[in-house]
Amino acid sequence: MQDVTVASFNVKNLIGPDQEYYRFQTYTPEEHAWKADWMADQLLALDADVVGFQEIFEQAALQAVIDETTRRADSLNEAAQPDRTKPYRKKAIFRRLESGGYRDAALAFAPNSADDGIPGERRPGVAILSRLGFEGAPEIIQDLPQPLVIPFAPLRGLDAGDAGQFTLRRLSRPILKVRVPMGRQVVTVFNCHLKSKLGEFIKPAGAEFAREADLTRYDPLGRALGALRAAVRRMAEAWVLRAEVLSELNAGNPVIAMGDYNDGEHAVSSEIISGERPFKNYAWMLRHDARHPSDRYTAEENDQITAAVEHVRLHSAEKLFVRKSLRDMVYTSAFGGVFESIDQIWLSRHFAPENENQIGDMTYFSVLNDHLTDGSHPEAPYNKLASDHGQIMAHLRMA
Repeated sequence: MQDVTVASFNVKNLIGPDQEYYRFQTYTPEEHAWKADWMADQLLALDADVVGFQEIFEQAALQAVIDETTRRADSLNEAAQPDRTKPYRKKAIFRRLESGGYRDAALAFAPNSADDGIPGERRPGVAILSRLGFEGAPEIIQDLPQPLVIPFAPLRGLDAGDAGQFTLRRLSRPILKVRVPMGRQVVTVFNCHLKSKLGEFIKPAGAEFAREADLTRYDPLGRALGALRAAVRRMAEAWVLRAEVLSELNAGNPVIAMGDYNDGEHAVSSEIISGERPFKNYAWMLRHDARHPSDRYTAEENDQITAAVEHVRLHSAEKLFVRKSLRDMVYTSAFGGVFESIDQIWLSRHFAPENENQIGDMTYFSVLNDHLTDGSHPEAPYNKLASDHGQIMAHLRMA
């Protein structure tokens, strides 16, 4: 058996000092030092074997935080771990308290293909850190080799050509795919950061800014359309990730999909990634090819359909923990009094407790969210030096 921890960490805009990442947004050297110090403390507290990072602008800035975390781990171990002269040095408590650090860890970074390095117009990427190494080369999914064309079905009485379609050629941020050895298995790990809920507003040709961006001439309908664009893009990106997940599951590979979904567990985008939940009993459903009211699926077909749905379904690590612990609240984001989980870790059926071929059991689920404010506190605007997300971690016991 091997204990493995897998964490997701949205760092909130990690970049070096004196670099304008978004318009008029930079870190002074002092602010950057404060942020790097906070991140190293959080990473040390997580002490996770595999960490998926979001909102990384520069690999060097992340590597510096990782190196500082390792230095702190070494110092902590030197002070808190008994030396060879102590007869109690092998007690389990000291193994539990030992900090692993990341001296020999592998780091994969996926820069954003839309990031041209222009000050004020930077775009963040994602990264995965693994003490367990990687099997094969990491893969980056962002610019689609074939555009994703989503046709809409015409409503009854309309011509097919009137329904319209949505085309996606590039994801707003990359999806990073790696293979990580865990126990006797190799698990495919995805790290993503789906399109946010911030509205997408179109700037007319020759204009300085989009009309909807001018809040002195508040346009509620235009801003609602911007939110619709963002939602459609987020769901399309979720479908791209789902296609990658299915490819791995159909090849028989265990999967962990994590990151900032920018939506809750029951949102459509999250359910696209996780897959459908099977109905309790398909035998009462009218068949797709029914000719009579009594044309229902058979008991054998019910079993077949249920097995097919379960085979490719992902399970929320948070909800597996809630079922096990009876805990009723986990949140990773707070704004304006709304606390919700938009950072998620999903596990394939290989980790489900009811699966007789289970390869790993999720024993615990951790959340580091004490630093979050809901935007109403005086210090909230200065939270750029920490993160506006909580960090989550699944504890797995692998066969």
